[in-house]
Amino acid sequence: MLEPSSNSELPAIPGKRYFTIGEVSELCTVKPHVLRYWEQEFPQIKPVKRAGNRRYYLRQDVMMIRQIRSLLYDQGYTIGGARQHLSGDEGKKDTRRSRQIIHQLRKELEEVMALLEP
Repeated sequence: MLEPSSNSELPAIPGKRYFTIGEVSELCTVKPHVLRYWEQEFPQIKPVKRAGNRRYYLRQDVMMIRQIRSLLYDQGYTIGGARQHLSGDEGKKDTRRSRQIIHQLRKELEEVMALLEP
């Protein structure tokens, strides 16, 4: 299994609409078989399935997977505890997700600004 590490060490999420399971695996440092398992355990993860049963994840799926990863690996939750934590506070979930999106966008904008500065 992968070593637990902070979400701040994870790579930035590119500005794409869909991500393959391999891309999500790299972005979240979680193996593909773990992602497939988490799909069964967490109703919040719902990738689009296309021809050949290929999975395509949306940006919010990637962010949810990062949150699940943090709960399991960094905060020590069990699968059941993480599922309950995510479903128990629906109002906080939206706020938390918004903060994550804002944080990620800010980080990406800072990277673009650094590239544009001479």
